[in-house]
Amino acid sequence: MWWAAGFTVLACLLVLAVLTVSWAPVRAVSIASVRSPHIGNLSPAPDSVVPFGDASLGVNALSNPNATVVGMAATPDGKGYWLVASDGGIFTFGDAAFYGSEGGAPLNAPVVGMAATPDGKGYWLVASDGGIFTFGDAAFYGSEGGAQVQAPVVSMAATPDSHGYWLVFGSLQPLAGKVVGIDPGHNGLNYTAPQVIDQPIWNGQEDESCDTTGTATDSGYTEAQYNFNVATYLRADLESEGAQVVMTRPNNAGVGPCVTTRSAIINDAHADVAVDIHADGGPPGGRGFAVLEPVADGPNDAVIASSDTFASIMRTTFLADTGMPVSTYDGIDGLQPRDNLAGLNLTTVPKVLIETGNMRNATDAALLVTAAFQRSAAGAMAQAITLFLTGRDAPTS
Repeated sequence: MWWAAGFTVLACLLVLAVLTVSWAPVRAVSIASVRSPHIGNLSPAPDSVVPFGDASLGVNALSNPNATVVGMAATPDGKGYWLVASDGGIFTFGDAAFYGSEGGAPLNAPVVGMAATPDGKGYWLVASDGGIFTFGDAAFYGSEGGAQVQAPVVSMAATPDSHGYWLVFGSLQPLAGKVVGIDPGHNGLNYTAPQVIDQPIWNGQEDESCDTTGTATDSGYTEAQYNFNVATYLRADLESEGAQVVMTRPNNAGVGPCVTTRSAIINDAHADVAVDIHADGGPPGGRGFAVLEPVADGPNDAVIASSDTFASIMRTTFLADTGMPVSTYDGIDGLQPRDNLAGLNLTTVPKVLIETGNMRNATDAALLVTAAFQRSAAGAMAQAITLFLTGRDAPTS
């Protein structure tokens, strides 16, 4: 019958199709390669949390935290979480309750992680020196705080019954035992207090103002904010390498201190090296960065040679790592000795001041306002500092 022949042909076609599919090449898909549907092809924002799978709450991001986010812990029901910053500040989301923090308190070492109690009614924070901070119903079972640890703590985890915790020690760090000074130029509220920042101070050579407001881009993005952002990223980079970091101001919501006080803060800390972070307000047609270095004037005589070495390393590294060209209007090949700045005149530690770009130039400004460039600038500075302090593969000018 014609229909019987038709069934025979159809059956043959089905068998052929099955065989074809069964022999089709199979490509393994890595779970890590599957992007979250929440963000598509966009890169996550800095200091943000991005969920995957059935993780709740969606994307959350912090706006300019005072310190870098270093850890998180989830509530037992998965409907909330805590974030912790390196200064011990706590941020809560969803049904996560606040039980206290170390934000604003002086720490011997930066916080590097946290763990929540099984009932979600408390949490532990751990610092890189093994110090433990307890909040809520989290109990203290011991720490390495105050001990001479050979490597930094990098994380922690709690036991399921809440009767203990583990500390994870990382590798020996290249800057362990080193002190680095960071001076983010200006301050966010300087413009509100001309009676303070306009006071004359003696910079070792002549009178200059206690401080200034700094410059800004044409769009109004301030140098003070930029400087502090880069300094915050730099501090996190250096602390991850084991350095103790001394900052001349804790946030971008204050006035001053005077440039003489900033220099004294770093000198008194006996820093092994220091950097003053700035962005210039140069001619609109000029581009690029310049590394300013001290000229011998008495207090800084002992660190002129080392500062010159550091300046050359900083210039080479910043140029290679950021893509920002050397200045077309300041210095020679990115280097400029200066004898009229208190931070350089009064330093007793190796130090440079870097004008990382020109905020009055449209091309430079478009880079300076981005978190990507700010992180890149901090990374370049961190590399220069590490090369200077370790002497490993230091580039030459």
